[in-house]
Amino acid sequence: MKILFLLFALLISFPAQAADKFTIILDWFINPDHGPIIIAQEKGYFKDVGLDVEIIAPANPADPPKMVAAGNADLAVSYQPQLHLQIHEGLPLVRVGTLVATPLSCLLVLKDGPIKSIKDLKGRKVGYSVAGVEEALVDAVLKNNGLSVKDVELINVNWSLSPSLMSKQVDAVIGAFRNFELNQMEIEGTKGHCFYLEEEGLPSYDELIYVAKSDSLDKDKIQRFLGAVELATQYIVNHPKESWTVFSGTSKELQDDLNARAWVDTLPRFALRPAALDAGRYVRFEKFMKESGMIPSLNPIEKIAIDVTAR
Repeated sequence: MKILFLLFALLISFPAQAADKFTIILDWFINPDHGPIIIAQEKGYFKDVGLDVEIIAPANPADPPKMVAAGNADLAVSYQPQLHLQIHEGLPLVRVGTLVATPLSCLLVLKDGPIKSIKDLKGRKVGYSVAGVEEALVDAVLKNNGLSVKDVELINVNWSLSPSLMSKQVDAVIGAFRNFELNQMEIEGTKGHCFYLEEEGLPSYDELIYVAKSDSLDKDKIQRFLGAVELATQYIVNHPKESWTVFSGTSKELQDDLNARAWVDTLPRFALRPAALDAGRYVRFEKFMKESGMIPSLNPIEKIAIDVTAR
């Protein structure tokens, strides 16, 4: 009894070590794209690896990489195409993991509209949201089909992608996510058609990635974060219905037809090995951006993306 009493006394005298604070800023409001992060939080996987994770949805989707570069967060969810450009602009960022491992963005048109092929865009209006990168993507798709941006009128629709298309303010939009806008339009009674960028001359890329401050990243904490996210992704793949229940249970705003459909369409696109790096994918996209005139030179792979688990 004395031994048991002493053990109990030691346990209450030395409280469990406090978890390490860790902040991640999402690219947008919480949606099925962020499934592994939310599941890792709800299932306690972050806690299991000694992390106290704060998940922040930004007020402005352009802010997360800048906030990480300024040292105001450990990680941000961002986009591979934008990362290449931001590094050349001088932001100290590097890719440390992958969230969604395939392109989601597409060139979206009305299924019953006049655009049956990319060549039909000649003389038409194309809407976009992100200046620079999306304009380059449109140009690449058009060039692959014998056209150029001079053959279309580019219009900034300020994130109003599907509404501007459905109202026929534009004939096509770039940057629409195939797991969201297509479902949103169908729910509203209008069917869309996606031209997939990776099938229209663009090198494939990681849509959503985790970026860190390149000159002060904490590899240990990031490794633990990615390990927890990997467990969450495995849970989602093994238990898609149960994981949807957990995910949607975090907010009433998620419990609708659009998010339920998007969850199903997004699930097969999550990176099963978030820390794994396909260096060739980043080298090819860097080359594509230079050939597109978006960047003045080529950065070495280690300045763009790293494997934090490598020794």
